Amino acid sequence: MTLARLIALLVCLLPLTATAQGIGPQLPSAATTTVLAPDYDVWNRAAVRVERAVEGGFASTFALERMRAELTEWRDKLLAAQSLNAGRIRTVQQQIAALGASPPERANEPAAVSARRTDLAAQLATLRAPGLLAQEAYARANGLVSEIDALVRSRENARLSVAGPSPLNPENWPLGFVALWSGSKAVWVEVKAGLATDLRNGTFRDNLPPALALLLLALILLLRGRIWAMRIQGWIVQRAGRGAGVWRFFLSLLQIAVPFAGLLALSNGLLALSIFGFRGTTLIEILPVAGMFVIVGRWMSVHFFPSQEDDGGPLALTPAQCRKGRRIVFGLGSTLMLGTLLLTLIGSGDSSAAVAAVVVLPVQFLTCYFLFRLGRLMERHARGRDSQNAYRDRILGILGRGAMLVALAAPVLAMLGYANAAERLLYPSIITLALLGVLVLLQRLIFDTYGLFTDAPDRGRDALAPMLLAFVLLLAALPFLALIWGARTADLAELWTQFREGFSMGETRISPTIFLTFAVIFVFGYTLTRLIQGVLRTTVLPKTRIDAGGQNALVSGLGYIGIFLAALAAITGAGINLSSLAIVAGALSVGIGFGLQNIVSNFVSGIILLIERPISQGDWIEVGDQMGFVRDISVRSTRIETFDRTDVIIPNADLVSGQVINWTRGNSVGRVIVSVGVAYSSDVDKVATILREIAEAHPMVLLSPSPVVLFQAFGADSLNFEIRAILRDVLFVAQTKSELNTEIARRFAAEGVEIPFPQRDIWLRNPEVLPTGAKDDSPTQQGPLTA
Repeated sequence: MTLARLIALLVCLLPLTATAQGIGPQLPSAATTTVLAPDYDVWNRAAVRVERAVEGGFASTFALERMRAELTEWRDKLLAAQSLNAGRIRTVQQQIAALGASPPERANEPAAVSARRTDLAAQLATLRAPGLLAQEAYARANGLVSEIDALVRSRENARLSVAGPSPLNPENWPLGFVALWSGSKAVWVEVKAGLATDLRNGTFRDNLPPALALLLLALILLLRGRIWAMRIQGWIVQRAGRGAGVWRFFLSLLQIAVPFAGLLALSNGLLALSIFGFRGTTLIEILPVAGMFVIVGRWMSVHFFPSQEDDGGPLALTPAQCRKGRRIVFGLGSTLMLGTLLLTLIGSGDSSAAVAAVVVLPVQFLTCYFLFRLGRLMERHARGRDSQNAYRDRILGILGRGAMLVALAAPVLAMLGYANAAERLLYPSIITLALLGVLVLLQRLIFDTYGLFTDAPDRGRDALAPMLLAFVLLLAALPFLALIWGARTADLAELWTQFREGFSMGETRISPTIFLTFAVIFVFGYTLTRLIQGVLRTTVLPKTRIDAGGQNALVSGLGYIGIFLAALAAITGAGINLSSLAIVAGALSVGIGFGLQNIVSNFVSGIILLIERPISQGDWIEVGDQMGFVRDISVRSTRIETFDRTDVIIPNADLVSGQVINWTRGNSVGRVIVSVGVAYSSDVDKVATILREIAEAHPMVLLSPSPVVLFQAFGADSLNFEIRAILRDVLFVAQTKSELNTEIARRFAAEGVEIPFPQRDIWLRNPEVLPTGAKDDSPTQQGPLTA
């Protein structure tokens, strides 16, 4: 790839964005285009001609590219022809299926049915013939395209591996100097001749005023335009407040537009004089393109190596490093501009490869010098930093080391005579660094724009949406990187064609069109299902007598059915043949049986819970040592909220196969049990009466059935009683139990009923170890001490 091609690629980078979206041939749509059978005689003649050219190897690369373009047109026609008679084929296949399978030999079948089956089979073979011919011809065209691509790539690789004249050969040096001198002299001679002719004709006087106006405008824009653009940018950014990063980026584009307009004015002003010949005109026309290297380089240096510390460039560099970076980028851009002008000057005449090698070598040395310094700056910066974004710094260090390696290898290749390989290595590396720099700036713009619209500038880099957009931007840059490193547009078109064709799975071809159809239908069905669920949940079901758990079960069941129907409609609408996926389904069933059995078990259990409804949303349940309210029943698990306001996720299989206590199943009525002990000297009837009065007086206790007081047992220290009462709402069982205990303590104190505490006897086995005072005070030396 020559420097001129890279220049053209740099200038056309923005327009290529639109063409990349439509790269490659477009497949005809069966709904809008009538598919016609191709002329196979013409196709055979074209295919034979291409085969002979490829086998002989005599055709030039340009001719091969023309043949390849013709083949791609034929390939599109043949691909469309494969769908000929598709509707009739489906109809005949349905007719044959309606007749049933062919009976075994010696089986009795009506003659009319056999004759009809034979006739339909013949029709099906006839209908399939055009599609089969198109498939065969398509395979032939596809193979020829691959052969041409392989041949062109082999020629390009051979061109890179061929050594040309070495610029170190002293015999070639005079040729280079002579070519530069003769080219410059030819330009001067052309200018003198053109000026003399225009002066004699009087046209110079007529062309001078508009030319001077354009030259004056160019002088103003080139000398002061960039300064004015920076002042306007600073003035607006200071007063912008929010979105300073967004304003800074878009206004910085003036630093490209204004100088480029100056270069255009300069070029048009010089051309308006009409005194330049062929070589001079060629130099003037290439001047704006060559100047773009300096303009774009200075623009990028402003962003990556800002002159003010508060500008906040993508790289955290010191002011000294920023100054060094600006000088390096400006020097690199100026060197590329100089190389472009020199190549144009010697290319406009009859120059040999030796002349080009001698003239370009100093420019390449200077370019590699600046590239090496830039790579070393990047590598040292990434190595010396202790940044939170270690991954970005690691990538920066790798790019820096790669740039240094290229800067060392390219001059060696050029001195050895491999000029094509040196150009292919050096200039794509520089443009790749520039493209990656533009991507970094665009990603930064995405983050700043997200922060501007969400009013959260500090969280823009941590949000998911801008990260996804930045990733999509990186993917969109891959075709440009391929073009920079020598990929042909035909190669990208071939990749796009293969992508659009998709891949075959059984009898079904999965293509982007089918996938898009599937996605659109499924998303529409899913959205409609959610809409109906919302209407039922908020409008219809609240007006019925169905409880909250039943409403949730209906809404959830409708959601499962709706999603299943949406998936089925999407598969049918996309034309995917499920019978061809039998092998895949069998493999998945094995995987489900072994690896996903718990998930399937929980899914089935969730359906059982929604249908049988042993628990519902809002129920108070107890599972193992967990107790709380059911808040949500999903496909895989059930979420309960404990009394500590924590969520516990329980697999549905545990609720179906395990023991679950549902305290509020059907209704909220529940029982409370309150135990109390009294002294052995207490009146049993009086205690029972007091407890019954306390229970009946509580407002939460139901009187039908009436509460029961039971004399449970003779305890070790007390007579044990129990109150068993039915509550209106079991959710208040803890509060009711506390209130009953409080009332029991108050009534027993008022009635003189004693609530004993446990009594224990302590026996001293060795009282002699106690102090003397303790022995004298003890009742006996080996008696019990009652506590």
